[in-house]
Amino acid sequence: QVQLVESGGGLVQAGGSLRLSCAASGLTFSINAMGWFRQVPGKGRESVAAISGTGLTTYYADSVKGRFTISRDNAKVTVYLQMNSLKPEDTAVYYCAAGPMTAATLTRGEANYWGQGIQVTVSS
Repeated sequence: QVQLVESGGGLVQAGGSLRLSCAASGLTFSINAMGWFRQVPGKGRESVAAISGTGLTTYYADSVKGRFTISRDNAKVTVYLQMNSLKPEDTAVYYCAAGPMTAATLTRGEANYWGQGIQVTVSS
């Protein structure tokens, strides 16, 4: 049974930083692209960042480029999202996603597995 468990969310002031973690189990981690998506009420799920199984290829939404960094530690079967210079518009529920595909494909939302989501709130 595959599980993706997010942690690290919470409340932060604008300009601050948070690091999200997603611990995976039940899958061959190194062959899965990993990604982060976010969703606000009334809107669809948006791709934020994705990383290939090797960690050599990454993708970012234009809205977070230069502020967010995705990384992975295959030995710890964990993917991270370092979020800096946070803005109120980054407020959302953030979801970890995984799938045995390219990172580019994952950004289209075609993940095989999803975490339960974690709230990130940025106050102005």
